[in-house]
Amino acid sequence: MKFLITLALFFMAVVIHEYAHGWVAWKLGDSTAKRAGRLTLNPMAHIDPIGTIFLPMILLVTHSPVVFGWAKPVPVDFRSLNNPKKDMVWVGLAGPTANIIMAVLLSFVLKFFTLTGSPLFMAILSSAILINLVLAVFNILPIPPLDGSRVAMGLLPPDIAMQYAKLEPYGFIIIFGLLYLGIVGRVIWPLVMYLAQTLGAGL
Repeated sequence: MKFLITLALFFMAVVIHEYAHGWVAWKLGDSTAKRAGRLTLNPMAHIDPIGTIFLPMILLVTHSPVVFGWAKPVPVDFRSLNNPKKDMVWVGLAGPTANIIMAVLLSFVLKFFTLTGSPLFMAILSSAILINLVLAVFNILPIPPLDGSRVAMGLLPPDIAMQYAKLEPYGFIIIFGLLYLGIVGRVIWPLVMYLAQTLGAGL
């Protein structure tokens, strides 16, 4: 039961994350996601078999201290943005920011029901806060194709950004290597725990 609830909460968090990318890109001039039918909160439009289902399930089953993943990336044509280099930063930040906002809103709900909520309901809220925080912090890592790399490419000088972008084909190899070595957990977990405790998630 707990496994299914956690997986459902993760689905919701990644859908909101990807929707935010598409929505901000649309507002900044690129309608690619909207035309592709990805500007929706329907989970089926965003599920990636590996990142949304397989990897989170493996991490949950093996009791990994950090459960993360990704949805099918929302298509963005950066050339269509009003100001491609600057707007790339905002599009990249949109997903993690949406997850942070969700975590904050859920923390208000958690505080409101502190005295009256059932233990199960409170545990679900705390898990939802944690999942949103993990997604936000994990995705802001500056490793292509994570969101942090989009932010970095938008801030770096053009020539350096082009060289940096060449790392993208090797991004997932780098991520899994860092995960295997435990580096990802050591980097993001302390920040996630600090944010969760700040929001009063009781984790």
